[in-house]
Amino acid sequence: MKRIIIIIIISIFLVSCSTVEQPDEPIVSTPIETPLDEPTEEVTEVVTEEVTEEVAEEPETEKSSLEKLYDHPFSPIEYSIVDSFPSLSFDQPLYLTHDGKDPSKIYVVEKTGKIKVFENNSSADSADVYVDLSDRISLDGNEKGLLGLAFHPNYSENGYYYVYYTDQSGSVISRLTEGVPDSEIVLLSYPQPYSNHNGGHITFGPDGYLYIASGDGGSSGDPKNNAQDTSSYLGKILRIDVDNSEADRAYAIPEDNPFKDNNDGAVEEIFAYGLRNPWRFSFDELRGVLIAADVGQNKMEEINLIENGGNYGWNIMEGTLDYTQSNVDKNTLKAPIWTYEHPVGKSITGGYTYYGSENQSLYGTYIYGDFISGKIWGLWLDADQTPQNHELLDTDLMFSSFGVDADSELYLIDYQGKIYKLEEN
Repeated sequence: MKRIIIIIIISIFLVSCSTVEQPDEPIVSTPIETPLDEPTEEVTEVVTEEVTEEVAEEPETEKSSLEKLYDHPFSPIEYSIVDSFPSLSFDQPLYLTHDGKDPSKIYVVEKTGKIKVFENNSSADSADVYVDLSDRISLDGNEKGLLGLAFHPNYSENGYYYVYYTDQSGSVISRLTEGVPDSEIVLLSYPQPYSNHNGGHITFGPDGYLYIASGDGGSSGDPKNNAQDTSSYLGKILRIDVDNSEADRAYAIPEDNPFKDNNDGAVEEIFAYGLRNPWRFSFDELRGVLIAADVGQNKMEEINLIENGGNYGWNIMEGTLDYTQSNVDKNTLKAPIWTYEHPVGKSITGGYTYYGSENQSLYGTYIYGDFISGKIWGLWLDADQTPQNHELLDTDLMFSSFGVDADSELYLIDYQGKIYKLEEN
């Protein structure tokens, strides 16, 4: 009986096991994570961040115009001079410029008192008289006459132009209006003790102010010590604001002129001093410098980079040479950037930094010459203002000045009556 009961129980158990329900969904086993197993999502984020960092690297900065200029220093080639206007000649020409209004026009200043205007074309065969100031100019002395011309930056709107000339009393800087000869307004005048060393160049700077070159008053050796005397207008670069007026002046003094509102009797118009006879200066706007040529006494000619408030040494120094004894600390004087001794030349004529397109080899090079020797040079200033000077030509011309037209092309003014250009061979 026991045997039968045991068999029945076993049978029931077996039937029960064979009818167990299976789950509706398959059972999927989950792998065991180890410390080396990272979630796929996190791995993707890390890779993305690394790629992004590589792409985000800053591109190379484009070089400035000045940096590009220094990448191509001056390497002179062969040059010649050509007559720019074969059918034209002038009476003792001293300067050439344009008005900023009509690029087709060129103006030439004649020492005897007239300003001529003509078409900027090599085939030009006539020049008109723009204005005749000969009735008020004194020519007593080789260095007197109509010496400078500058057009107002807004000449196209106001018609103003400015002249520097000598009369019987001294130097005169006036404003006139286009087409109105009797519109003269004298802005500034000062006496000249001698007939020579009158300076005479005027031009507007990038700051909109009018810059004026005055010589030391003449004779020999600056006997009145005008260049070092800050109470004198002589032997200076002056700077005035012609768009405003103040006190009893027909102009204003720029706020950063070095002697503005001083109580020591210094001339407020002074921008720089210690100059003998600055004969032409110009702005190299790309480099941001003002370059002036200063005629020497008996031994040395010089080129200076003019700075606000600078003392350029005359008559303590002639260029880099001692000239007179002085208590002035020579370490406070501004040394010239370039000099040459006599007899290489005996009367420097300042020029311009060339930024035209006709002579690419000259681009960025300061071109100047000598009135006596007839030589022309190119002076290159690198990024550290270290000069490299090259003689370009030795001519029989008397370079009274240089000038530029509206396209920044350079002209060579021959005191004997002609206008020339440099040309690459």
